[in-house]
Amino acid sequence: MAEKKARTLELFYKPTCPYCHKVLAWMSDHDVENVTLYDISTDSEAADRLVKVGGKRQVPCLFIDSDPLYESDDIIAFLAELIDHPENDLAR
Repeated sequence: MAEKKARTLELFYKPTCPYCHKVLAWMSDHDVENVTLYDISTDSEAADRLVKVGGKRQVPCLFIDSDPLYESDDIIAFLAELIDHPENDLAR
C-alpha cells in the first residue's frame, strides 16, 4: 500500500493585490505556515509557472499538488477546512 504524504501547497501572489492581502492576512491570523509563497512581481520563474500550469496570470492562486485554485474566498475556505480537519491534508 502506498504511503500517503502531505499535500504540496504553493500560493502565488502580488504585494499590490488586495485579494492576496486578504489571503495572506488570514493565513497569518491562523498561523498557516505549510504554504510556500511566490511573489510573481519579483520572481519571473514563478510568474511563468503560474501561467504555464494555471493557464492565466491571476492571483491569488493556490497550487494544491500543482492543481490551481483561484479566488481568495475559495482559497481561504480550502485552508480553513484543512485547519478544521488536518487529516484531509493528505494527497489522494
